[in-house]
Amino acid sequence: MSKKIKIIDLFSGVGGLSYGFSHDDKFDIIAANEILKNMAKSYELNHPMVKMYCKDIRDFGIEDLTKDFGLKEGEIDLIIGGPPCQAYSTVGKRSLADSRGKLFNEYHRVLKEFKPKVFLFENVKGLLSIQKGCLLLEIVSLFESLGYEVVFKILNVADYGVPQMRERVIIIGTKLKTNFKYPQPTHYIGKKNYDILNEKNKRYLTLREAIGDLPLIKSGEESLIYESVPLNDFQRLMRKNAPEKLMDHNAPKNNKQLVKLMEALPDGGSPKDLPQVMRPKSGFANTYSRLWWDKPSATITRNLSTPSSSRCIHPKAARALTTREGARVQCFPDDYIFYGSKSDKNLQIGNAVPTFLSNALKEAIKQHFLENNIF
Repeated sequence: MSKKIKIIDLFSGVGGLSYGFSHDDKFDIIAANEILKNMAKSYELNHPMVKMYCKDIRDFGIEDLTKDFGLKEGEIDLIIGGPPCQAYSTVGKRSLADSRGKLFNEYHRVLKEFKPKVFLFENVKGLLSIQKGCLLLEIVSLFESLGYEVVFKILNVADYGVPQMRERVIIIGTKLKTNFKYPQPTHYIGKKNYDILNEKNKRYLTLREAIGDLPLIKSGEESLIYESVPLNDFQRLMRKNAPEKLMDHNAPKNNKQLVKLMEALPDGGSPKDLPQVMRPKSGFANTYSRLWWDKPSATITRNLSTPSSSRCIHPKAARALTTREGARVQCFPDDYIFYGSKSDKNLQIGNAVPTFLSNALKEAIKQHFLENNIF
């Protein structure tokens, strides 16, 4: 029997970053750590074979796995994870006074204890610019001090088939002999970025292609039935093991004034496209705004159902996205379970790594291990 790469998933969330690894027989996710109870419950429901340690990362370490599995330092091959990104986000205030801004130190501590061969550290693009880039250099230096060859790169998830424009910093550290190679894009926005030597590349997936088979319910409505049969390969994949009843496709009940505002918005429109009398008195440039039907979604956040917080209004219906539509945009299949209140579920989805990006990173990391004869 060939060796499996043993993994620990830190700050695991609902399991987006784990997804690709958990669906490949070459990898074995031994344990995950997540502090939020409902988030951890969702992970457990979708990854029942993984030992979940639902507690503060400061209280998690090698002693847990030695006690429960008899594992010692050097016996975990890969650590993946992305500390909470709010302190680094380009949306809202950014401050390292926020305790979440120092959680990379805990990631470093866990690496020091387990001594994996490779690690994957994921975070928001804002990490590159905070303190004029000094924070990123501090993090890289900290990881290099443990003997890792460290590289970082900004990846746009749309380049890997995700129906969403979402940029993330991916830091890879390796102690293996060969250099790590990032996954090559499989999709492109248009001729400007098209690799003429790679005819397999496809155009970016649009919101229509991602959610077009889901019912156009109204504000306050719910549907348990699909609008149509799957209309493309993406929808077929999302519905491959779907339950008989559609889950989490319900829209918040909005007041009449907000509904009228949303009805008046054109495709991709914002309050600037409305008569002055209809425009909200407050809000940011991307709030109370529609998404585009024939373009990828804007970045999904925990506020995917709150028009006053982000661009999240459905291109064809006078309402924000439903939880299930948000899950589709993050490439979670329709049988994926999100546990807790609607707010909990939207947080789990908005904070997640899209599963298609996980798949792409998994393939790149698997190739890295193969090149070094680890399997």
